Amino acid sequence: MSNASLDKAFEEAVARVNAHTTPFPADTLLKLYAYYKKATNNYGKPRSKKSIINAFKTNALFQVKDVTEDEAKQAYIDLVNQYFLYRK
Repeated sequence: MSNASLDKAFEEAVARVNAHTTPFPADTLLKLYAYYKKATNNYGKPRSKKSIINAFKTNALFQVKDVTEDEAKQAYIDLVNQYFLYRK
């Protein structure tokens, strides 16, 4: 997949997640969070008021530390597609 088509598919997947109105399972949210942060190279501090949530987010980021930005984009896309395919 070319960079332009990967970027477009990633943006579409992000829009799909943002438009979804029902809650995602916690494990899926953490994976989406980590892949998104890695894909966008945005490592701002987790901003939850609860330290346990920040710890889970930090752990999720640690688990994707060796993933490239393009791999993270593809993983995010795959996770979104899998979630919406099997979410019944």
